[in-house]
Amino acid sequence: MNAVKSLSRRVSSNPTARVQWQGLDMKSRHNTLTDALRTVNFDSAADLVVIGGDLTTENLIAAYTAGIYPWPKDDHEILSWWCPDPRCVVVPEEAHIGRTVRKEIRREKYRITMDAAFGKVIRNCQSFRSVDRDRTWITPLLRQAYCKLHDAGYAHSVEAWDGDTLVGGLYGVSIGRVFFGESMFTVAPNASKVAFASLIQQLRAWGFDLIDCQQETPISSQFGSRLISRKEFLRRIEHSVSGPTRVGLWRFDTPQDEE
Repeated sequence: MNAVKSLSRRVSSNPTARVQWQGLDMKSRHNTLTDALRTVNFDSAADLVVIGGDLTTENLIAAYTAGIYPWPKDDHEILSWWCPDPRCVVVPEEAHIGRTVRKEIRREKYRITMDAAFGKVIRNCQSFRSVDRDRTWITPLLRQAYCKLHDAGYAHSVEAWDGDTLVGGLYGVSIGRVFFGESMFTVAPNASKVAFASLIQQLRAWGFDLIDCQQETPISSQFGSRLISRKEFLRRIEHSVSGPTRVGLWRFDTPQDEE
């Protein structure tokens, strides 16, 4: 992380160098994120691949299309963009939905919706992580950027409701046939798991190839996630992100009690 601090200082000391590539050539500098993404050598780059840039809708779409996501670290004011190796993924066709979650879905304990309360979901994810980890990487700027991405039809949420109370949910970004998961929260037993299971079933019906979980977690493992190399991840998404993207508000069109 000292390298990140050093790089942040160098970028911030030169206002004309908005973006810098984190790779073998530490002197490479670019004026736009798009320029930087074209030059990243993923064979030699660290998990942190680009520093700088702005959270515009265009930058976010370009980054996710390239398999990169923003993730501010510690107290750095300069935005950082990451492509970890290995990468945690769930293949919808191979995902495992456990007995407990299937039972919860059949009981209809929670009402599950899509894109009904994106702003509330991301705010809850922000608050949930702040309490759980003393701080959150979902900064106000990030929240605003993803809300704009949602308005543009590329970011989506899944909500779990107990009556009229939001008790769980998740959000992420959709490009082509890949769903890039970002964060989830829950304040009721299994609520976020039911939301995720419902999403998996819908993505399976829509023919999605991959769900990016970024890093392995106990919840992702329960759904059959696996770690693949960055090279394999980028190979898989290259074709998948080139297909048509389901832009706009999402709604469930498949039964949520399927296995």
